[in-house]
Order: sequence, then structure tokens, then C-alpha cells
Amino acid sequence: MKHGIAFGAGLVLAVAALAGFRTTRDAGPATVYAAASLTDVLPRISASSRYQFAGSNQLALQISRGAPADVFAAASPAYTQQLFRDGRLEKPRTFATNSLVLAVPRSNPARIRSVFDLAKRPRLKLVVAGQKVPVGLYTREVLKRLALLRVLRKAVSQEPDVKGIVGKLALGEADAGFVYATDARTAATRLLAIPLPKRSQPTVRYEVGVVKGSDNREAALEFVAELLSSDGRAELKKAGFGAP
Repeated sequence: MKHGIAFGAGLVLAVAALAGFRTTRDAGPATVYAAASLTDVLPRISASSRYQFAGSNQLALQISRGAPADVFAAASPAYTQQLFRDGRLEKPRTFATNSLVLAVPRSNPARIRSVFDLAKRPRLKLVVAGQKVPVGLYTREVLKRLALLRVLRKAVSQEPDVKGIVGKLALGEADAGFVYATDARTAATRLLAIPLPKRSQPTVRYEVGVVKGSDNREAALEFVAELLSSDGRAELKKAGFGAP
């Protein structure tokens, strides 16, 4: 009888151990939560990884609430550094830079030639990102430096990420909007990019970090290594991103 009980207990432990093994994500590709502006380039760097693209602020909130991400790549250090301070992210590293441009539809119905024209067009339809979205934060920094914050009153939409701005402009639903230079480059057949004065350019820095407690840390580290490798940097450069 004792032998039967011992065997049964051993079997339960073995099944429990096997079940535990099967529920951990210690194999397979990393799940990467990344800024929307990285949508086109990251799959070229690591085709096997799984991606969730959105505004960095939204993704940071999801990670802080326990979303199953292995890696976080953000368009602003504000969000990676906050998660690092909160113990949610391993030490982040800078992997790329970017810049802002003023984008208009190729038809340019408002005949915008410079950022200062935004204040001269009374019926202008401007599209921007929300103030907590990195590109929205950078937009407000640009306008503040140029003493043009008043043009925000002409905003007809506040988008959750940069892709929303590109989409609105491409569809002709707005006359102008602020996007990353890389996004304007990707949408060059639909949008025109108008450079901003150098004095107005914010420091746009991208950081990446492994999410603490990831069940797939090995794959997460492999993704970060690919991103920081010479091949990864070459793909970023090809897409228009600057070096760290």
C-alpha cells in the first residue's frame, strides 16, 4: 500500500513538473513591444520575432501591468527609464536616433512650404499625436522652440501613434502633421517632407531593454544582440535612422 502511495505521489510530481515545463516560454521567438515608427525596420532585423507595435506610452503601460513582452523598444527614453526605475525592465540601451519633419500630402492643398506657414493658414487642418505619445511630445517641443504652440488649436485629430498621422495625411484628411523623418521616407510616394529649422529639432533617442521576469530571456537577449549588431545598425541606417 505504501509503495502504491509513493508511486502515486511521484507520478503527480512528475506530471506537475512536466506541466510547469510546458507553460514556460523558454523556447521560440521573443515577443517584442516596439514603437510604431519601428514597424518597417525591426522585422528586417529579426524576422522570427513576434511584434506588437503601438505608441511607446501605451506599450509601457501594458508592460507595467504585466503584459507578456520579452523586449521593449521605445521611441523615447522617458518610458524605458521609468520602467527601469520601477524594476520592470533591465538596464536599457540606446540603439538609434531620429528627427522630426513636417509632412503634407503630395498634393499639398494648403500650399505649405515651411513650418511657419502653419500660422498663416486660417483654415488649416493639422494632425498631431497625443501629448503623451513620444512623437507628440517632440512635436510640442518643436512648436515651443519656434514660438508656434498656438497652431495646436488647428489640430483636428490627436493620434495614438505616428502611423495614425501618416494615415490621416495620406488619405487627405489633414493638411499637415509632424512625423519622424523615417516615416516620411517610408511614405514618400504619398507624402512630402518639409525640413524643420535645426534650432527646433528635439533629441529623438530610441532605447531597448529586456523585460524583467521574461520567461524567454535567452531569445530576448538574442534579439537585442541582433539589434545592436553591425547588421542591425546597417538596416537601421538604410531605413533612415541615425546612430546612437
